[in-house]
Amino acid sequence: MQTGLREVAAPFLQDLYAGTLATIHLAVRDATRVLYLERLSGQRSVSVVSRTGSRLALHATGVGKVLLAYAPPDVQRKVLSSLRRITPYTITQPARLRAQLDRVLADGYATTADEMTLGACSVAVPIRRGDDVVAALGIVVPSLRRDKGRLVSALTVAAHGIGRGLVRTEYVSPSA
Repeated sequence: MQTGLREVAAPFLQDLYAGTLATIHLAVRDATRVLYLERLSGQRSVSVVSRTGSRLALHATGVGKVLLAYAPPDVQRKVLSSLRRITPYTITQPARLRAQLDRVLADGYATTADEMTLGACSVAVPIRRGDDVVAALGIVVPSLRRDKGRLVSALTVAAHGIGRGLVRTEYVSPSA
């Protein structure tokens, strides 16, 4: 099933990479972790700890925050009850993370700043199949100060394209 998502997403990931030369992530939720289905390594990006097939904390990554914001309440409760510090900037206060998740739902994207890796910022958006969020698409850069709006727009366009492609396939979310 995940192969279908990767195949549908591949040209969009390549376009994002070509336009930014930054690290691009395609991820899904795997219980209370984020599972990286694809990672295109950026030439202009910072060092990242993610690898294709790796699982990282939902609360400390852009793609993870998107997936957590749309996760069922029991998953959110479990994650919010055990927030582990990864860097000095990792959000470990449940109320503060809850406020960020509410903003993800309102704004349509998540951001991080030095939360998983020092010197790395990320922005991510949901990928929907119909009304369901089935994955997240993200980009990792040294700073979001100047380019956040442009990156959110590019990610949103790509996520819509991937979502349209998924509607035409028999894809079923692995976290369903």
